[in-house]
Amino acid sequence: MKSNKKRQYSKLSKRILNRFFLSLLILLAVMMGGYFLAWFICKQFIWYDYSPFYSLFKTLQMLSPVIVLVVMAVGSITFMRKAIEKPLEYLDTVIDASKTLSEPEAPAISLPEELSDVENELNLARIQSQENLRLRKDAEQRKNDLIMYLAHDLKTPLSSVIGYLTLLHDEGEISPELREKYLSIALDKAERLEDLINEFFEITRFNLSEISLEYHKIDLIRLLEQLVFEFKPMLSGKNLTCTLHTPESLPLHCDPDKIQRVFDNLLRNAVLYSYKNSNIDITARVQEEQVIVTFQNQGDAIPPEKLARIFEQFYRLDTARSSSGGAGLGLAIAKQIVKLHGGSIDAANGEDSIIFTVTLPLS
Repeated sequence: MKSNKKRQYSKLSKRILNRFFLSLLILLAVMMGGYFLAWFICKQFIWYDYSPFYSLFKTLQMLSPVIVLVVMAVGSITFMRKAIEKPLEYLDTVIDASKTLSEPEAPAISLPEELSDVENELNLARIQSQENLRLRKDAEQRKNDLIMYLAHDLKTPLSSVIGYLTLLHDEGEISPELREKYLSIALDKAERLEDLINEFFEITRFNLSEISLEYHKIDLIRLLEQLVFEFKPMLSGKNLTCTLHTPESLPLHCDPDKIQRVFDNLLRNAVLYSYKNSNIDITARVQEEQVIVTFQNQGDAIPPEKLARIFEQFYRLDTARSSSGGAGLGLAIAKQIVKLHGGSIDAANGEDSIIFTVTLPLS
């Protein structure tokens, strides 16, 4: 790159110097041509000593070297001034053009033909400047996304803590065994909140795609049963039921915390957008070395043109959904985690229902 710039600047310098020396050669040629033309004309006449023109021409002939030097000096100074003015004009033009490098709405830089190479370099620099500005904005947005990411993930365990503590507060006559169970779940969820906050400080050092997975072998059915049990306070708030359709056991090699986060988001999404007094069906099965888990809830269908966008960050379907949902990160988070596991997630409309399908490799 540096060698290319040197060649460009050298090319421009040579162009200016060539123009300067060409002007001097033209001046010298005009002077020599004028001198020989005068000498030829004078030879055509007979001059006498008493003629005033003879004395004048004789004096001019004697002073011709001095006259040539003076004219050449004046010409050199004049052309040198012009030669210096031109680069300064170029410099002013380049300075004015460079002021638009950081202006996104400014048109492409246009310079004189002599500065075509500089024009190309400035336009490239302008494009790079705009790209750097975009990257800075993206970096700022990613930082904000991480904050929203944490806030969204805090909702599920916090809701469970509030739900079970509310049950303990409202139920005056509750058995010691059930009280102990509710307190134990609330404590577990509170500890989960602490883990998420600690994890946030680690996530801020990396992009979401760089989060490492810690694989363990789990029974997916036990995880889903625990999930449904923890969501009972939220389900009862809309008089919903949740039914599991699964085999007795389903071993899966995955990161349990991350996969639980995926199913937390999907079940929360199903609860938020289900009709009251309806049922949510969760199905898990094995098919060709893959685990397929579906969440189906009864609710308003998603317009087909919007189905492809619901996994985008901050995308909300409409105002009604926005009022009951979060910032639009839950499904984006779920998709990213499933992708890190080598799986896929998609959404589809059923008959008066919405179906989310998660596909994960068994190992």
